[in-house]
Amino acid sequence: MSKYRKKPVIIDAIQLTSESLMDCISFIYPDISVIDHQTLITIRKNKFLYIETLEGDMKAQFGDYIIKGVQGEFYLCKPDIFEVTYEKVE
Repeated sequence: MSKYRKKPVIIDAIQLTSESLMDCISFIYPDISVIDHQTLITIRKNKFLYIETLEGDMKAQFGDYIIKGVQGEFYLCKPDIFEVTYEKVE
């Protein structure tokens, strides 16, 4: 068995919170310019947002990080894992 180290790759990520909700939606869906007000209220109330990933639709809960991969794909990361895996570069 061999050991491997993850290659250092800079990624774009945003933490999903009530305050960052619009930024998260713009990050995931850059072509959407208008969001129904009731939809925003529902997302804030339920504290989650579904996003499309390579593994299918995933439930991003408030506090989770939404990461854009090197090929433009999105995936989720729990905050405790994100904080030990990534460091801010800018």
